[in-house]
Amino acid sequence: MDTVQIRAQLEDKLKELEQRSAQAERHASHRDEGLSADFAEQAVERENDEVLSAIADESEQEALQIRQTLTRMDKGLYGICSGCGEAITPARLAAIPYTSQCVDCAE
Repeated sequence: MDTVQIRAQLEDKLKELEQRSAQAERHASHRDEGLSADFAEQAVERENDEVLSAIADESEQEALQIRQTLTRMDKGLYGICSGCGEAITPARLAAIPYTSQCVDCAE
């Protein structure tokens, strides 16, 4: 398993997620532009704000998982299930490189 390459991919993904989260939060807070004066348009904007907030939250959650994975790599624990201590299959790590559990423990 090439953890150097996996680390680079995870670090790239982390940057992407941090940018996505920041952009979604900026749009949802209307920092760059205020709300419309039209009440109906404001209602639509508020609905969009909820979606943007959900996107930001999801991005932050995935970023947290990646940070935890990078920490596990630093400790030499990458690929070891946090639940049972067994090795996580390469296929699972290929599909979800930031997973901390084997299939059995994740279920």
